[in-house]
Amino acid sequence: MSRALVLDTETTGFDPLTGDRVLEVAAVELVNLVPTGRHFHVLIDPEREVPEEAVKVHGFTWEMLRGKPKFAEVAPAMLEFLGADPVIAHNAPFDFAFLDFELKKAGHPIIDRARMVDTLVLAKKRFPGLPNSLDALCRRYGIDNSMRTSHNALLDVQLLAQVYLELMGGKQPGLELASRPAVSAPAAIQLDAVPVTRVPRPIVPSAAELEAHRAFLDKVKEPLWLALLEEPPEA
Repeated sequence: MSRALVLDTETTGFDPLTGDRVLEVAAVELVNLVPTGRHFHVLIDPEREVPEEAVKVHGFTWEMLRGKPKFAEVAPAMLEFLGADPVIAHNAPFDFAFLDFELKKAGHPIIDRARMVDTLVLAKKRFPGLPNSLDALCRRYGIDNSMRTSHNALLDVQLLAQVYLELMGGKQPGLELASRPAVSAPAAIQLDAVPVTRVPRPIVPSAAELEAHRAFLDKVKEPLWLALLEEPPEA
């Protein structure tokens, strides 16, 4: 069984080193690339004002988030859900940088970068030179993202889980073979029960066909076929 988590964050801005904070974390569980239905989702009090530019992206104001848990309060549950499995995100270094900052601030170890799977990198390798945003990939793969009127971490991870499945081949490995019953011959057919006798069916050219062939060979310089035709038959 191969377990992985698809993760997304929403933040107050672009850089935790300038004071921006995480305000939403969502993750869904995949087993063999398929969502299991288990997920982690929490809104977080960022402990600071949310700039208007960020509000336009995800729709969350500080007034909406005041009184929500602080990151330090939700970190243990988040880390338990993530476990030690790969963490998939779109433009993953962005999310990991914010989680690094928040986890260090809360006194927790950061998530090992060896676990990071960046779907943006995968998409750029698959579609070089093309737009590879989450919306662009949804359109390319025919995934309905009509509900995505703003960035929402929980909706985004659900969409990204479908995109990741497509990037990895479009179907669960082994699913088709596992779901198909073994095909066997009907019991009434016993192929090895009846001996088969092959009847020779030689192709014998007519006199007219032989004459036409000989006329063709007369036009060929030293034709080998003519020598074969003139050899006497074996006794």
